[in-house]
Parts: sequence; structure tokens; C-alpha cells
Amino acid sequence: MDFYMAKNIRKAVLLLAMLSVIVGMFTACSNKKSDDGRTTFTVGFDAEFPPYGYKDDSGEYVGFDLDLAQEVCERNGWNLVKQPIDWDSKDMELSSGSIDCIWNGFTLNGREREYTWSKAYIDNSQVVIVKSGLGIKKLEDLKGKVVIVQADSSALAAFTGEDATEENLALAAQFKTLQQVSDYNSAFMNLESGSADAVCMDMGVAKYQLEQRGNKFTMLDETVSSEQYGIGFKLGNTALRDEVQTSLNDMLADGTFDKIAEKWGLTDSVCLGEEGTDSAYLLDSTSTTKDSFGERLVDIVKQLSSGMLATLAIFFLTLIFSMPLGLLVCEIRKSRIGIVRWIARIYISIMRGTPLMLQLLVVFFGPYYLFGMKVTATYRFYAVIIGFALNYAAYFAEIYRGGIESIPKGQYEAAEVLGYSKVQTFWKIIFPQMVKRVLPPVTNEVITLVKDTSLAFALAYTEMFTLAKQVAASTASIMPLFIAGLFYYIFNFLVAMVMEKLEKRMQYFD
Repeated sequence: MDFYMAKNIRKAVLLLAMLSVIVGMFTACSNKKSDDGRTTFTVGFDAEFPPYGYKDDSGEYVGFDLDLAQEVCERNGWNLVKQPIDWDSKDMELSSGSIDCIWNGFTLNGREREYTWSKAYIDNSQVVIVKSGLGIKKLEDLKGKVVIVQADSSALAAFTGEDATEENLALAAQFKTLQQVSDYNSAFMNLESGSADAVCMDMGVAKYQLEQRGNKFTMLDETVSSEQYGIGFKLGNTALRDEVQTSLNDMLADGTFDKIAEKWGLTDSVCLGEEGTDSAYLLDSTSTTKDSFGERLVDIVKQLSSGMLATLAIFFLTLIFSMPLGLLVCEIRKSRIGIVRWIARIYISIMRGTPLMLQLLVVFFGPYYLFGMKVTATYRFYAVIIGFALNYAAYFAEIYRGGIESIPKGQYEAAEVLGYSKVQTFWKIIFPQMVKRVLPPVTNEVITLVKDTSLAFALAYTEMFTLAKQVAASTASIMPLFIAGLFYYIFNFLVAMVMEKLEKRMQYFD
């Protein structure tokens, strides 16, 4: 009995020791928490938006806004989580709770009732950058020109938004096209290659880009619009907003805010604490009345209709060109001439071994960077089709080759005995059997193509999914993405159904 008691006492002592360690760990963690139990602060930012947030040469995320966020975290005992986000998806990131705020040169003008805002801390303007020597000196010179903006940016809102001035709306109506890109690196590649005539962007970003890129580009003296930057929190999250704002106020009072601004060359732009910077901060953070579900559904479908047509165009034109091209590449791949066969193998290897997005960029920008040829805006759609066709031709070529090589040699011998030529043998005997055997893998590639059409946005060509992301960002709703997903599903269902019927029709070859 004493033995069992002693054993139980040892177990109890060991259990108490373990509990003490666990309690100590939780106690240590609790010492780092703020009043609401927060230990981390996740900032959503565009990682290609210098000097506010970007990745430097060492691979670290740095920038003016990130330095401010780091100082706020240190003053509140939080750990800063720097979360790069797709700017089109920022509202979904915020609504889902995956980020605590949007802090990255985020314009509050026109969005005052869509978020709970901090006080404005940066005065900014939208400016226009052009390639030097093009003769574009004023905004009125942009008539008939191709102008690029970042998707869901203040520049886009300045030309097309509900609060856009009549002057800007009239100016935008005179553009040849107003195109959207995902980031400013793509914008400058378009500008440098000649496929665009101007880029409209935030002044702070423009100054940084001009410093990095030398004298190849020029900023126009006229500004498109003026705006203020703030920190956007989820609508109604005033508690977290107030904690952050209190820290910013303290940083302004002790000079830390100004030191960080001086470090990033933004001293002339800061406005925290000035009169008129708290208008959005003082607004009632409550949701506004929204349209009914049916009204929103109809409106979103209307907005996505042009993107659907663009997606269908990419899909069908890619198939029209890539499937016969794949058959040609397949025959070259099977050639008895060694160098010709190796050229086909290298082509297939490159097309299957590199990302389709990279191939699209090479097709579009390659003529300029390799041969100095000007890339026109009209070439954009052709580049999309060429890039897709070349990529899918490589996959189809290997599928065709596998189907042809699976056919027994006896088929060729029998055709020779019957007096068929090589061409007759291929088209009348081998090809029909090959088609039947390759239909399942071809179907998989065709279904993949439907989804891959979204990569056309790499060349600033707006197809349906890209448009859905833009509408989702502007409406702060995930519904456009669900509608886009439904479109892809129905489209792929129809494709699969057609291919299945085609397979059944081919059964007569058994």
C-alpha cells in the first residue's frame, strides 16, 4: 500500500510541476499582450509600392509605412506581421480577419464610409509619368494616348470613380484606352516598350521610381488629383484603430514620426496632426444600406459580361491555333533529322518547364528588349493568343506523340501491304485511332486552358477573373468571385460534356 501511495504522490508532484511550467508559459505570454489580449498586429500591404512598402535587395520587406507599423507594435508590445497581399483582394483579406488593417499608401478619399479610418498622415497627389522625348508636356497632350493605372488604385478612381471631377472624366474619355495592371513594374515595362504612353500614379511612388530609373522618364507638372493616406481598419473596429492612433499621436509628439518620414524622404508630404486630417476618423463607423441580393447579382453579371467574352475569345482562339500547331510540332519531334528533332525537344522543354505568365511577358515585351521594336497597344491581344497557343501546342504535341506511338507497328505494315502511301496511312488509319486514344488527356488540357485564361492579366488584358477581382475590390464583396467561379464551373462542365460525347462517337474504332 505504501508503495502505491508513494507512486501516486510522485505522479501528483510531476503533474503539478508540469502544470506550473504551462501556467508560467501562459503568464509570460500574457505579459506581452495588450488590454484586448492582442500579441500580434498583421499589416496588409502591397509589396511593390515603394517607398511605402516593398522588398529590398536583401529580401526584407521595408518601407515608410512598415517602419511606422513596427514602431506602433513596439510601443504596444505586439509582434508585427508583414503580410503582402494582392491589392485587388485587400477587402476580402480584411473582412476575413487574415489582416488587421490595410497600411500601405492607402487613399481614404472616396472610401470614407467603407472602412474605419485612422487620421490622415500623408498628403499625396496623382501625377503622370511619360517617356522622355515623346512631346507630352501637359495633361491635354494625353488625348488619343494609352494610359496605364494600377488596378483599384486612386489613379483609376480619379479617372473613372464616382467622385472623379468632370475635368478628369472628360480627359479619360479622350484617352485611346485606359488600361489596368497589377503592379508598377509592369506599368513601366509597358511605358518603356512603347505599348503605353503614360502611367498615372501616386506622387511618392513616382518620385521613387524616377530616382531608380534615371532620366528615361519625366513627370508632368500638372497633377490629376490630390488625396490623403490613412490606415484602413475593418468597418466598426474602432478599438484597434484607437490603439494605433494613440501610438501615432505619441510618435508625432516625441519626434519619432518625423524622423521616420525624414528617413524615407517624405518630410514634405506628412500631414498628421494638421487641421482637416481627422474628417474620416470622426465619421460614424457603421455600415451603409446596400442593394438587395438580386439587384447586386444582376449588376455584377452586367459588369462581368465583357470579361466573359474576353475569356471565351482567348479559349477558342488558343484551341484553333494550338491544336494543329501541336500536331506539326509532334511530327517535327519525330523527325529523323537530328537537329530538327532536337529543336522541337528544346521548344517543348522550354514551354513545359517555364511559367506561362513568363512566356506571355516574353512574347509581348521581347520584341522591344531584344530588337528595339516598339510594342503597340493593339499587339497586346495578339501577344496573349500567341503566348497561349505556343504554350499549349507543346503540351498537345507530347499528347499526340504518345497516342501515335501507342499504335502497333502492324497497322503501318498492313497499310503498306494494301498500297497506302505514308500520308494516306497517317490520315486514314493512324490519325483516327490516335484521336480516340488522346481524347482524355486532351480534355484535361482543354479544361486547364479555361482556368489559365486568367493569366492574360500579366499583359494588362482584362479577362473575366481579373475583372471579377476588380469588381470585388470596388464593391467590397466576394460575390463577383463566386459568380466568376460559377462561370468557370459551368464552362468546364460543358467542355467535359462535349468531349465525353465525342469519345462515345469514337467508339466505332474498336
